[in-house]
Order: sequence, then C-alpha cells, then structure tokens
Amino acid sequence: MIFETVDKFAPTLPAFRAIMGLDLGDKTIGVAVSDGMRGIATPLNTVKRKKFGVDAAALLDIMQERELAGIVLGLPRNMDGTEGPRCQSTRAFARNLTKLTDLPITFWDERLSTVAAERALLEADTSRKRRAEVIDHVAASYILQGALDRMRQLASETDA
Repeated sequence: MIFETVDKFAPTLPAFRAIMGLDLGDKTIGVAVSDGMRGIATPLNTVKRKKFGVDAAALLDIMQERELAGIVLGLPRNMDGTEGPRCQSTRAFARNLTKLTDLPITFWDERLSTVAAERALLEADTSRKRRAEVIDHVAASYILQGALDRMRQLASETDA
C-alpha cells in the first residue's frame, strides 16, 4: 500500500521494527535502514541499477533479512515543489514494488538530500573516490532521517 505522506504511513507500522529509506537514481539505489526504535537512519549500501526485477529482488532480500516494517522513497521534487519526470519514475517504482511486497510505502521530499550528504562527506574529509562510492546511501540516510524525525514529531503530538 502506498501512502502519500508520512503522517498516514506512520500509524500503519508495527512497533519496534526498522524501516528502509531509498534514494532512487538512474544508475544506483542508495539504501539506508533505521534502528528498531526508528530514531536513527544508517547508510547501508548502494544497489547498482540493472532492471526493475533485479533491483527489486536485491531490495526484497534486504527487507526480509532485516524484517523491515516499511519503505520510505525519496521523492525528487523540483526546487519549486512541482513534480517532473523523476517523480513520475519514483511513483512508478513504488507502484511496481507494491506488487512484490505488502510493506507500506511512503514518500519523503528529498530536495537537497544529496547536497547535504555531499557536504557531510566533505566535512568528514572523505576522498573524492570514497564520496562517489557512498554518496547514494548517505543521501538515502538523510531521506530516511527526515521521515523518522517527522514520525517522532507526530508521536510526541499524539502523546501530548
């Protein structure tokens, strides 16, 4: 099932299970996962894109291995908030993924996530070669962390 917002996605998740964040690129998919308490996003790896079936199989393996509860896809909106071809591609990926898994899926506005990841890697004095290797899954962790922070905010509003 696809939820347009984290606000609708969060209540569907079982407690104490991690979720996955994905940064979909043309050539790679950055993968990050949360801890079971859904407090911290950690970069996991980068999947080299081949075709949807192969990409999905790699992601499904991670989902099963880690017993994940849901998926957050970075939605690459334009800077003015409009949606272009990359958003359509991400939404199509989500629709196709729902045919292979029952896990709930939502989107998170990923504007500037790669810029933030690049800045963090530069501040960490990461070599150019290493940055190229890790940028996608570090960007995925920024996407996932944004969604986790929103979920924590929703929970605190509910508790208040």
